[in-house]
Amino acid sequence: MRISELRRTNEWAWEVPRTGAMRVPGRIYADKRLIEDMEDTVLTQVKNVASLPGIVTASFAMPDAHSGYGFPIGGVAAFDPDTGVVSAGGVGFDIACGVRTLVTNLSADDLAGRLPALADALFSRIPAGVGSTGAVRLTARELDAMLAGGAVWAVSRGFGEKADLERIEERGRMDGARPEMVSEAAKARQKDQMGTLGAGNHYLEVQAVDAIFNDTAARLYGLGPEQVTVAIHCGSRGLGHQIGTDYLKRMHDHAAKTGVSFPDRELAYAPIASDLGQSYLGAMRSGINAALANRQILTHMVREVFAEMFPGSRLALLYDVSHNTCKAETHHVDGALRRLFVHRKGATRSLGPGHPDLPPALAAAGQPVLVGGSMGTASFILSGTAAAETRAFASACHGAGRAMSRKQAAKHFKSRTVLEDLDGMGVAVRAHDFRGLSEEAPGAYKNIEAVADAACRAELATKTARVRPLACIKG
Repeated sequence: MRISELRRTNEWAWEVPRTGAMRVPGRIYADKRLIEDMEDTVLTQVKNVASLPGIVTASFAMPDAHSGYGFPIGGVAAFDPDTGVVSAGGVGFDIACGVRTLVTNLSADDLAGRLPALADALFSRIPAGVGSTGAVRLTARELDAMLAGGAVWAVSRGFGEKADLERIEERGRMDGARPEMVSEAAKARQKDQMGTLGAGNHYLEVQAVDAIFNDTAARLYGLGPEQVTVAIHCGSRGLGHQIGTDYLKRMHDHAAKTGVSFPDRELAYAPIASDLGQSYLGAMRSGINAALANRQILTHMVREVFAEMFPGSRLALLYDVSHNTCKAETHHVDGALRRLFVHRKGATRSLGPGHPDLPPALAAAGQPVLVGGSMGTASFILSGTAAAETRAFASACHGAGRAMSRKQAAKHFKSRTVLEDLDGMGVAVRAHDFRGLSEEAPGAYKNIEAVADAACRAELATKTARVRPLACIKG
């Protein structure tokens, strides 16, 4: 990145001064090495976002930021409901892609010698890969009920437990969903894809707690040394992608009719208060519910596999966080509470201790911030902080962040070598598409330790635990 265009405010924060059409400054949270390794396009995209109407305070980028569609991935921006805009590129095409972590009553020793069989069982039971379809088939009426109900709908249909809902953002159901604003093409793509993992960077990973950094938070989260956890990383599948495609076109068409221009075609937007803006929000919230329902169904399937292989095992939901969203939230700005629409593109919410949106059992520790590493590396369970509210509208990083594009990684890494390396590390990997192993090679991502450290030193979160991979299921 062009460091000469930045002003360093401290060891972990950089400001992009207002220039040109920028309405607010940009702020990037990272150490010098991470900044140096970010593409110049991240800086350009931070500036472009800062020029959007109604943006409040700053255009933010997290330590895992890399080039995205319109917004940088790892980008955060909040908008005034009356003067601001909503952008399909600011949410992303995989609406509510996210991570949920399950905490088991098993230790790594309990899985010793059985990891290959467990990986085989999960691979056999969990549909994954491009265009994968699941055993859940929805009628038109049930599809609309799912889009309106999210994980609440899934639990009502026998997938999972009512107690799970307390540990999901929005208590498992995003209010304001309007299934009628979702196109028939989008619905057609989703009706057979519920309970599927998908492809790309999506995964199901069996893990073990490798280190505890905060005993109090770890105890509240139910985490102990060598305890087995399961992470599920996926989103809204074809439906979310189609919603993004549909509304990006509609936003472009609307701009052509009204004479609005964008700093980047990928940053097409509509005023929040407009009919188009409200239609998109209704469709996008339906996409959030689809992702929540999808991860809930997958949770049920994972529990079934563990129950068969490890009788008496329990898999409690720690938390479920979504990354690609735009949510109406209340935040302090210049000493006053304001209702804002917060875009998080490849960034997770990071609520501090005592926040009223947290379930009582977690309130003393803050929100679990689930930060996925790359395939074969550690992942982190962080905790939200009160400081994140003032630094970036209660936001933090969501993963390691790509250091190479998928195309670059596919050229650089051989899938067979990646598989052999992971096997040598004791990680049982099962994948439907070996090209995907090359694209998701550990070397294609930033250093997860550096990303988590930067986020915590910037006080966006605090470290609670680190987990290492034991088995991984890929599309």
